[in-house]
This record gives sequence, structure tokens and C-alpha cells, in this order.
Amino acid sequence: MKKSELEAQIKEGTTVPFIGMGVFKGTKTEDGFQIPFDSDSMILALNSGRAMSPRLMYEYSRAAMSLEQRKGRAYIEGMTHHIFTAKPYAMPEVYVWLKTLMPRYVVDLNLDDSLLKLYDATEHFLITGVSRIMAGYDRFIVYRYDVATQTYTRIDKEALHVQIPIVFKPLGCTVPEKNFIISDADFVDWLTEAMGGYALPPLLKTYKNDKSYLFLGVDFDRDTFRMVANEITLGLKGGYTINDQETMRKKEEKFLKAHRVEKLPVSLETFLKSAE
Repeated sequence: MKKSELEAQIKEGTTVPFIGMGVFKGTKTEDGFQIPFDSDSMILALNSGRAMSPRLMYEYSRAAMSLEQRKGRAYIEGMTHHIFTAKPYAMPEVYVWLKTLMPRYVVDLNLDDSLLKLYDATEHFLITGVSRIMAGYDRFIVYRYDVATQTYTRIDKEALHVQIPIVFKPLGCTVPEKNFIISDADFVDWLTEAMGGYALPPLLKTYKNDKSYLFLGVDFDRDTFRMVANEITLGLKGGYTINDQETMRKKEEKFLKAHRVEKLPVSLETFLKSAE
């Protein structure tokens, strides 16, 4: 699959970009702080640079749950927000590339606002995931962005439509409200309701069907990312994945095969720099 063909499909809306933590590899603040790009670096960032026990280092949601139990929910939310807002950093190249395409629908697992900056001059909808704080079953909030005021306003889920772009951040975001799905308890709650059909607005449940996906920087060897991706892409038409893992591990291989997703044999950097 040529890059130019993928770009054409993204522009026409038949292929949906799906962005993971791996796109932040090499992204640092001016003072050298590495923005988390995998589970280990996220744990170190959450725990002030200190490693945790091997059991907790397995996946950052475990580590976040341990920190939440010891220090409280406000601590883990505050640390997550601090990681992505304390100091400026350059926009990862994946987002710079997507700026030239302006997808009509895009899924972003990252917790910062890099993707939203692409659409700051474009009217759009933002859907952010939430957990454990909603009175009903829905595990999302729908916002509409006003270009004139550059603000997001909560709207009813039934008001969502496809005439303007839809930005979906299922694990939350630093803006417009500080909501994150970060700990084991968050993921369990979100996934439980997702399996019941409450993680996506009604429109997306049909709009997402029969679309291909281009997974960028997603680690399918991690249980939580794999399960989240499975729920969000139900009804997919296959697709492609690009990440910087040279060898394909068993869990990733099984997932990709089951979902008819092809792993392209290039790194993210090589793909983004290629002309074709």
C-alpha cells in the first residue's frame, strides 16, 4: 500500500487514522523531558522518574491504579495533566502529517491536545471518553467546537452529525475538561460499558462500520490498547498498522490476523518521510 493511496483514502473518509502513544517517540520538552511514548515511559512520568515493581511495570494502568490507591484520584489526575501541560513540546510528526489531510473522522488514544490543535481553525465535534463519574451508562462526552470563540461546549449525543469532522479521544484529554482513563479501574469500567454499547454515541456505531483503519504507533501487545481498539473498531474492513516494533509478538500477530490488519514493514519515521 502506497502512502499516497492511504492519504487519498483518509481524505475521502474510507480509512480512519487511529493514533497511539508510539507517535511520541523522540518528542521532548525544551528541558529534555521525554513525553511518554510507551508503557514504561508513562510509568516513569507518573512516578516522578522512579521505576516500580516488576508486577506494576507490566502495564501503566496497573502502576496508575497503585498510585491512585496510595495517593488518591486527584494525584493521578494531576500528574497525568502535568505530564502533558507543564512545558511545551513540538507536535509529533504524525500530527503534522495529518494536518495536511484533515481527516473527517480520527481516533486518538493519546491524552494530550496535539490532535485538537490541527482543528483549531475548523468547526468540529470532540468526543472524549470518561469512566466512573457518569450517572448513566454512557462513557463519553460530546462537545462542539466554536471557531469564533475557540471554545468547546457540551452537546447532546443526538446532535452529533457527519457534516463536520469528528475527533474521538476515547481515553480522555487534558481539555476541555480534565478526564482521563488511566488506571485499571478506569479501563475496567470503560470496557465493561463499551461491551454493552455505551462507549460510542449512536451515530458512530453505524458510521464507523466498513471502514479501514491506519493504526499509527499503537502497541497491540498491550492488553488494554488491544481491547480498546477492538471495541472502537467493531465492524472494521481491515487496514494497516505502522509502529517501531521490529518483531511482531504473539498477541499483536493474533490481533492483526483476526482483524485483517496488515503490518507495513516500515518505521513511523520512514513512512512519514517517504514521498510515495
